[in-house]
Amino acid sequence: MNPFSLVQRMLFTCTTILYWTSMYVYVPTLSPYLSSQGFSLSFIGIVLGSYGFVQMFVRFPLGIWSDRLGARKPFIVLGMATAAISCLLFLIPGLWVWPLAGRLMAGVCASTWVAFTVMYAGYFGAGQTGKAMGNISVMTVAGQMIGMLLSGWLTEGFSAGAPFALGAAIAGAGLLTALLLKEPQTGRGEQPGMSFAMIKKVVRTRSLLQVSLLSVLAHGVLFITMFGFTPLKAEEVGATGIGLTAVVFAFMLPHALASMATARWFTPRFGYWGTIGTGFALSALCTGAMLYADSLAWLIVTQAVNGFAQGLHLPLLLGLAIRDVELPGRATAMGLYQALYAIGMFSGPFLAGWLNDGWGLGGGFLFGSLLGAVATMLVWAWSRSERQAEKLATASIDKR
Repeated sequence: MNPFSLVQRMLFTCTTILYWTSMYVYVPTLSPYLSSQGFSLSFIGIVLGSYGFVQMFVRFPLGIWSDRLGARKPFIVLGMATAAISCLLFLIPGLWVWPLAGRLMAGVCASTWVAFTVMYAGYFGAGQTGKAMGNISVMTVAGQMIGMLLSGWLTEGFSAGAPFALGAAIAGAGLLTALLLKEPQTGRGEQPGMSFAMIKKVVRTRSLLQVSLLSVLAHGVLFITMFGFTPLKAEEVGATGIGLTAVVFAFMLPHALASMATARWFTPRFGYWGTIGTGFALSALCTGAMLYADSLAWLIVTQAVNGFAQGLHLPLLLGLAIRDVELPGRATAMGLYQALYAIGMFSGPFLAGWLNDGWGLGGGFLFGSLLGAVATMLVWAWSRSERQAEKLATASIDKR
């Protein structure tokens, strides 16, 4: 690794952490904030789901556009700018349209994550995609954890609007570091833009479609729980700002540790499908257990295990999405993958909000548990199918 590459990786790491911190500094207090303003659980579900709704339509075209240009940096700069605008929109008082507009803009910001992931993979050599995605997953979790830990403290120590104000300031700092980034050697000038004829080949990649479906279910669970209604559950069992911070920390720390260990320790021992399946099974159990969490301590336990479980499968799914795709089409593949899993980010909290209105918070958590169970069964079926195919291939070679 040359010094130039090291400096760029450090700048990229700083930009990425600021990006996620600015977007997540208000997430733990968003649903309580909206609830305190008199909005119904169904409307809160719409606001939460709008974040993923935008991404369903923006991420894939953005990925194609990035590949056509052969550039990632302009989209990273766009991401930091829209992060700041999103936070500022939440600070406008009055009509219901402002929080909805703020979350929609956050969806535009999150759509630029396509460019982040592909640009970072460009800093690594061939065959190191898994390592790159493991590293960037740790950056993601670090930024999210910093933001979410600050959220409860800001609300309790200052005001309900403090997380949004700090988020805008953090995004501004991230915009400055993003402007200093340079495209990796596989960027503009050395990497040809993707042709439209290649798009069809990319979208038909079997592994990409499989992990995209699993990620729809994974993000449905995630945005029903910690990034959705878990903060309201924490309030229901008596958590204040400090208690909410404890719940966030209990989820995010194991999530970060699992993200770091997945590619280096779990996958070599248990394989891709074994690690992913274990993550989904644990997540399904812990999400269902939230129905019976009648104290803050019990809720913290469920979040710790759930955070670890989701750290097992999310980094692996991210890496598998582009593993079998040629370099010129990676942003397109990542755009499709992220656009598809945005379905879970939208439909999960949207449907959970509707269920919560009728049956209380338990209805949404039960739905999340069912999503995790379906994912576990899909992983088991695909793993079994692959083993059978490998046996047939081995038998065919032996006969020769």
